[in-house]
Amino acid sequence: MAIQTSRVEPHWNYFLALDADLGRLARYVEFNERNFECYPVEIARVLLAAAAEVDVVAKQLCEVLEQRCGADNINAYRNVILVHLPEVRDFEVVVPRYGLSLVPWHQRKEAQGVPLWWTANNKVKHERHTEFHQATLKRALNAVGSLLILLLYLYKESSVPTSMPSK
Repeated sequence: MAIQTSRVEPHWNYFLALDADLGRLARYVEFNERNFECYPVEIARVLLAAAAEVDVVAKQLCEVLEQRCGADNINAYRNVILVHLPEVRDFEVVVPRYGLSLVPWHQRKEAQGVPLWWTANNKVKHERHTEFHQATLKRALNAVGSLLILLLYLYKESSVPTSMPSK
C-alpha cells in the first residue's frame, strides 16, 4: 500500500525510510509491550530522526491550517493543530503485525501537554550522556506513529492528490 502523487513527496519518502528502519530493527527486538522500555542505539536514532521530521511536518501542517501562524515549537504546533484537528489527540495507530495499538499524541500531565516521546527526544538530544535510557522502543514507535498521523493530515489538508496503486 502506498500514497501516489503527481510529485515526489520527500516527507512521505522519509517516513517510508523510517518504517523500513523499524522493519529491520524488529528482527532484533520484538515489538512487544514487554520490550517497550529497551533502549538500544538504533532505537535512539529512530526516535531522534522521527521527532526531527515531526518538527518539520508539524510546522508545515500548521501553515496549511492557519497561514502565517508563526508556530515554531511543539507547544505552538499543538495549539494550532488541536484547534483545527482536535481528533489528532486521540488518533490511534494500529500495528497489526505486532498486535500493537498506539495513541502517539495522547498528552500526559507530567509532560505539560507535550507527548512523552517528544520530551524523551529532547532529553536524548541535549543530555544524551545521562538521559539515553529515555530513547525507548515505545517512544520511538510513538514518534514514528505521530509522524504518520501528521503526514495523513498534511496531505489531506493541502489537497495533495493521492490514489491507491492498483494490484
